[in-house]
Amino acid sequence: MAISSEQLKRLKPLYQLAVNNVLAVVAVPLAAAAVLKAVEVGPEEILARARALPPAHLFLAMFVPAAAAAVYLMLRPRAVYMVDYACFRTSPNCRVPFATFLEHSRVWPGFEERSVRFMTRLLERSGLGEETCLPYAQHYIPPSRDLESSRAEVELVIFSAIDDLLAKTGISPQDIDIVVVNCSLFAPTPSFTDMIINRYKLRKDVRNVHLAGMGCSAGLISVGLARNLLQVAPKGAHALVVSTETITPNYYMGQERAMLLPNCLFRMGGAAVLLSTNGAKARFRLARVVRTLTGAKDGAYHCVYQEEDDRGNVGINLSKDLMNIAGDALKANITAMGPLVLPASEQLLFAFSFIARKVLSGRVKPYIPDFRTAFEHFCIHAGGRAVIDELQRSLTLSDEQVEASRMTLHRFGNTSSSSLWYELAYVEAKGRMRKGDRVWMIGFGSGFKCNSAAWECIRPPANADGPWATCIHRYPVDIPDVLKH
Repeated sequence: MAISSEQLKRLKPLYQLAVNNVLAVVAVPLAAAAVLKAVEVGPEEILARARALPPAHLFLAMFVPAAAAAVYLMLRPRAVYMVDYACFRTSPNCRVPFATFLEHSRVWPGFEERSVRFMTRLLERSGLGEETCLPYAQHYIPPSRDLESSRAEVELVIFSAIDDLLAKTGISPQDIDIVVVNCSLFAPTPSFTDMIINRYKLRKDVRNVHLAGMGCSAGLISVGLARNLLQVAPKGAHALVVSTETITPNYYMGQERAMLLPNCLFRMGGAAVLLSTNGAKARFRLARVVRTLTGAKDGAYHCVYQEEDDRGNVGINLSKDLMNIAGDALKANITAMGPLVLPASEQLLFAFSFIARKVLSGRVKPYIPDFRTAFEHFCIHAGGRAVIDELQRSLTLSDEQVEASRMTLHRFGNTSSSSLWYELAYVEAKGRMRKGDRVWMIGFGSGFKCNSAAWECIRPPANADGPWATCIHRYPVDIPDVLKH
């Protein structure tokens, strides 16, 4: 008799319980049998048999396990912890409602009416709200894109986030050993790391790196780089990771539609994160970081890039193939992350599906692992409504599990690599984070890359004082498919 899908759903919890606890299922009977045998033989007989063994065997029986344990402890990577994080808090005077954005676009002679109508349609379907912010220079008519204005945005965003982080953690700038900053499209001289070192009077021997050109997934690349640098730093060292994107010099003033999209989606934002190999005051433990990159043969390197149009205007170009290649990058990341975090029951089903597809030449539908068994919270890069929709469908997530991503896009817009930290702040501001909860951060970026990180909560926040402090009571909000004014 065939088993219905409803019956399979009822049997799945029993299957998961048995497979995920297979060691206990096997070990308990074996241990019970060993104890019964020992009782049957008696202690005198056991001692007599032990004395009869050659001394070399006894020595090896004790030395080999001890040596193996010592080698494992010596070669095992140091655990890395997140002490705390802080996000840039946008100011009301930087707010850019749709009406203001479109009015400025119409006044500026660089945009034609058809371009304004196109941006209007984009905004209505973008998932953004009326409180997203642009830097001061973008409120001018015409917008300013010079070096001075760009540096002013940088200093406002990253210094505000770092100030909040230092206040929350109570750490002295002199205790920071490593600085990693990522900003893809603005790499001035002096660099961002030089600006931070000079501003906070960091030590002269501080290691520092500025990552450029890495796209929206660079925040997790920075976390991975900081983790690697902490492995060779003194025990208990601290790494400051700063993630941002500078809007001012990258505002597009031409007519190319593919390059107008970033104008409508990208907004100012940034985050500062303190990592350490000392877990005494940490709030999260970094479990895994996985980086995947689709191949250039698939056109991946041409999905998100900076380009100059025929009128000399420079902007960010988003290829029409973006979502397809993003899907390929996600599949590669799932394949890499799955064995590291999924319980045995999901790994077994995935392995059976993979083998069946190979044997039957792809006629079997691929099994998508249920990552909800591995994580309680999901932070998906708020790159746009289509990105969130696609990941929700691919990972079969509930509306609540993607709520942090949708609400971050609505309240702050696409803040590039820092969006994941606004999403984590949303989960915590809602009071949903518990000790032991696991978080999966998934970032997409130019290249085309999909990077992800797994965190485990050690200590929930003492309060929700963060970027959502003044508005969390209004969320979640309903976001229509098309927002008409």
